[in-house]
Amino acid sequence: MKTAAPVIHSDPDILGGTPVFVGTRVPIKTLLDYLKAGDPLDEFLEHFPSVSREHAIAALELAVVVHNS
Repeated sequence: MKTAAPVIHSDPDILGGTPVFVGTRVPIKTLLDYLKAGDPLDEFLEHFPSVSREHAIAALELAVVVHNS
């Protein structure tokens, strides 16, 4: 995984501290819920255009690293 700018942000003033994509109010969990339900990444990106493909992929890569730790 490349080191890059953060893609996940948590702030008590934004959705009560729920981790969201940087610069949005879209929870990371929403992406995971879409994928868990079998929806393709493109569908998530269509529904949440404020999230870039690069940010979604970076968040998934981070989730894999954290899961495997």
